[in-house]
Amino acid sequence: MGVSFLPPSFVSPPINLAYHLLHHQACHPDLTFGHLQGLAFDLEYVDKFYEGDHIFESQGVHVYVDTKSMAYITGLEMDWVRNGLNEGFEFRNPNERDRCGCGESFRV
Repeated sequence: MGVSFLPPSFVSPPINLAYHLLHHQACHPDLTFGHLQGLAFDLEYVDKFYEGDHIFESQGVHVYVDTKSMAYITGLEMDWVRNGLNEGFEFRNPNERDRCGCGESFRV
């Protein structure tokens, strides 16, 4: 089980994602440590993968995940969400136990 994009997001990819993927090979959902609940996602666009990276493809988009992050994000779903004037990725993580009030960080 890897990382997947939910299909509705990529029927017409968001302009920001489409632009980055024209100039980069893949998305790399990176975990950062030390936030309110412990972990948070940072989405990077990369041109290469490193030895030990796990490589997935979803909806035609390549996703590279480093080994240390796999334990925390196996089964992760990424969806592009528009809510009024705001838009961005929403991460749905089946390993998540709870989340901070602002929704930026989580615990597993």
